[in-house]
Amino acid sequence: MNTKQLLMTHVGYYNIKKLVYFEEHIDIRVAIRREKTIKKWKRQWKINIITEMNHEWKDLSANWGFSEYNKNND
Repeated sequence: MNTKQLLMTHVGYYNIKKLVYFEEHIDIRVAIRREKTIKKWKRQWKINIITEMNHEWKDLSANWGFSEYNKNND
């Protein structure tokens, strides 16, 4: 993936380096509804839910074996 393509992704555009929060859902419709709900929340509410689940804000994907894809992790 070249730099231009990376910048066109959500992760590239916002320079996201870590996964600090996620939810699992069986039904994609429920997941989409939940995502839309969270997007409407105030920033502090989002920070609170992340901190409640992951108080040290560790990268939850660190042990998923994706390091080979992240060559430029600064």
